[in-house]
Amino acid sequence: MPPQGDLPDLHKSKELPTQIQMIPVDNVKNGCSNSAFVSDEIEINTGKDSKKLDNEESLFEFDDLLPHIGEFGLYQKILFLLMIPFAFFVAWVYFSQIFITITPEGYWCSVPELENLTKEERVRLAIPEGNGGFEKCHMYAVNFTEMLLNGITEPDTTWPTKPCDKGWEYNLTTDDVPYASISVELNWVCENSALPTISQAIFFGGAILGGLVFGWIADSKGRIPALVGTNMVGFAAGVGTAFCNSFWTFCVCRFLVGMAFDNCFTMMYILVLEYVGPKWRTFVANMSIAIFFTTASCLLPWIAWFLGDWRMLCVATSAPLILAVLTPWCVPESARWLVSQGQIDKSIKILKKFEKINGTKVEDKIYNEFRDSCYKVIKKEESSKTYSVIDLFKTPRLRKIVFLLILIWMAISLVFDGHVRNVGSLGLNIFLTFTIACATELPADTFLTLTLDKWGRRWLAFGTMAMSGIFSLLATVVPYGIPSATMAIIGRFAINITYNIGLQYAAELLPTVVRAQGVALIHIMGYVASILAPFVVYLANISPSFPLIILGIVGIAGGTLALFLPETLGHELPQTMQDGESFGQNQKFLDFPCISRKHDSNNKEVEEQPENFRRTNSIRTSLTIGEARSSIIHRSSMRAKVSASIPE
Repeated sequence: MPPQGDLPDLHKSKELPTQIQMIPVDNVKNGCSNSAFVSDEIEINTGKDSKKLDNEESLFEFDDLLPHIGEFGLYQKILFLLMIPFAFFVAWVYFSQIFITITPEGYWCSVPELENLTKEERVRLAIPEGNGGFEKCHMYAVNFTEMLLNGITEPDTTWPTKPCDKGWEYNLTTDDVPYASISVELNWVCENSALPTISQAIFFGGAILGGLVFGWIADSKGRIPALVGTNMVGFAAGVGTAFCNSFWTFCVCRFLVGMAFDNCFTMMYILVLEYVGPKWRTFVANMSIAIFFTTASCLLPWIAWFLGDWRMLCVATSAPLILAVLTPWCVPESARWLVSQGQIDKSIKILKKFEKINGTKVEDKIYNEFRDSCYKVIKKEESSKTYSVIDLFKTPRLRKIVFLLILIWMAISLVFDGHVRNVGSLGLNIFLTFTIACATELPADTFLTLTLDKWGRRWLAFGTMAMSGIFSLLATVVPYGIPSATMAIIGRFAINITYNIGLQYAAELLPTVVRAQGVALIHIMGYVASILAPFVVYLANISPSFPLIILGIVGIAGGTLALFLPETLGHELPQTMQDGESFGQNQKFLDFPCISRKHDSNNKEVEEQPENFRRTNSIRTSLTIGEARSSIIHRSSMRAKVSASIPE
């Protein structure tokens, strides 16, 4: 998982620094922005000369207050621990459908006339042999009652066959699947085998709508109402799934559960990160995912195994979401959001609560300075120019970058979700394989934390995505079983890394003035690609190799496309639309950050950077996704607007 960089002190000078920018999350209305990464400031190109704000005064912003109230004090530690249930919720919402609709490998046509025979005798007499075993969807078309009266106990391969017309029998064993899922109960096999795939696609349709709806609620009503609302929808629809007895009722419930996906954790994720200081954001952002989310993912299959009932699994993984109703009494509203709504005194009241619990003391004059700065920037925003996502497509080079980002993110989303859902086609116990595959998140995050700010985004994105593709293809040529599953899990490990790179690459390449809207568009297109993933996995019904072949080809192609993007590591990032159009023009195709920086360190002619310059550090922009998805209509950073309105 990408780390978050420490932040420079950008508030001392009266001049607007030449390297500041934020990852905007929504329609921030002041310099004390409610942006999820308001203080994760990274370089932007504002020109050779720094420009002064019209009021010629420095702004005392939210992050200037954090050292006074405590950057990771007792209150922030409590909030960090309160992330645990929400991280569990999102993992269970995302993955539970795999175990709700799971189908055992062994099933065959039901023949009621032979119910007095043993299972082996029924299969031998009624089911024709096919490739690699008995047929799953056909049976002999003969009168079995008459056969038994005539003493016939052995089949004749010349008998005619027909599709199953009286249901199926399933081989439910602890070696495969030990319980009857909804797919088993409703016989979603053979001609109906695509129904679980369709329901999963509908889930992602709900995720798109949920991002827009709850993103709007977060913008207009606050983070806490959005967090409670999305979890309540997940709770109601998840528990409701347990009472489904038809495909369409199941689809309705899964669509509603999909609306809760991502948002049921993202809002909490944002809240906590807004309240911790820059040097602690790496720990909070990475550990909340690497430990909490990974733990929940690894536990899920064994909860399903232990309960042995898909309805109980729905209840067990959905009922805990009701705990979110306690959030308003445990978690404070976003102080940044309150400021953006003009509720500055209410924001200060929350910050004083942090001060009290953390055992710190902040003088009134500091709060007054913060209050005055907020009012000044709110007033400044009223005359600022705004941009829309359409502006990204008006110039040729920026348009090319946006199209590349969309294609790459769609490829990443398809490959990632494809690997998540293809664990049942790897020839091993799905419960064990799923656990191992989910556990790859932890080493993937650790590896990325150590390498991303040394090797850069471009080549690492290419290398890991191509690696995922190569190992996916290798899984189709090695023996089926442990060897193929091992290759596929390595491919999953690699795409985990690429996924985290992709989360931030767009945010670093798109101009500040339209960044949130552009990121929202790109990630919505990623969900569109995720809708296709279940259908790719469904091809395993034809051949177990087909999904891996597609994931391999898409992975290599997506990784190759990444090489046509500019590198962002070590470069001042674009703020204005013109900056976005010209960004990376002087870069060479074979430039590699490690080599370039090593060369620079031996070159005495390299100019020293200004004291307030910082190279781009990783920012986990996944926390912006939940809110950014609702920003297609209107969202941008206040500071970006102020900077953009200053004449060149």
